[in-house]
Amino acid sequence: MGAPCWVSLTTRNLAASREFYGAVLGWTFRGTDLGEEFGVALHDGVPTAGLAELTDALRIANDWMPYFAVPDADEAAARIRERMGTLAVGPIDFPIGRAAVAADRDGARFGVWQGRLVADWRAWREHRPWWLDLTTRNPFEAALFYGEILDWASERPGFCEVGYEHDDVVLRDDGRVAALITAGSKDSLTLPGCGPRWNVHFPVRDVEAAVRTAVRHGGRVLERRISAREDGATLRDPGGAVFCVASATGPPPAQGEGGRP
Repeated sequence: MGAPCWVSLTTRNLAASREFYGAVLGWTFRGTDLGEEFGVALHDGVPTAGLAELTDALRIANDWMPYFAVPDADEAAARIRERMGTLAVGPIDFPIGRAAVAADRDGARFGVWQGRLVADWRAWREHRPWWLDLTTRNPFEAALFYGEILDWASERPGFCEVGYEHDDVVLRDDGRVAALITAGSKDSLTLPGCGPRWNVHFPVRDVEAAVRTAVRHGGRVLERRISAREDGATLRDPGGAVFCVASATGPPPAQGEGGRP
């Protein structure tokens, strides 16, 4: 519990988003029982992300957002309010669970989810098809906020561990790094739509090819990162949603020493 359990894209054009992410990330898609405006992306047959088409009446940004697993969505929502976060939606019931959408004190959006999203949760979490990082002004304060809501470091079986490695706050789920909380540079926090925020990193075999494909299909490169520790890029899709791609051949956080992917 307390671990990242899902990511979801809100979009104004579901068909266009499927075309874009299918080309860039090689995803296939299937429908859900929630209606035609919802879908699930699959990578190599594994459920990877949700997609939801917004109506014009809903003033929700086109963007990616992570969800964290909680035993009780209503209790998590109460903790968010108590700690001066903003509860935007819910908690509301779905056929397979209960969810709420919120923002932390710096405005980074996230959700909490009570229920089962994939049939074999243990196998899925061992091979989670993405990782997260929160870019924020104060990682220590952010770690306290989320830790108190999600029971990080509670030492209860099945809950996450949190620690400090290479100046980052590192969230480990069953020993594997699932998310980082990092201090954003002045430049990174002022990139349009880039901070403070939870960034979703999708692994790809060839970052440069993914970047070229994204641009060819109407996306935009916000930042390209190449170093001894990282080969990645921050991109914006044609609808305005921001996401990251990172090399699948390099050491992702789950296999590295806890620094940036």
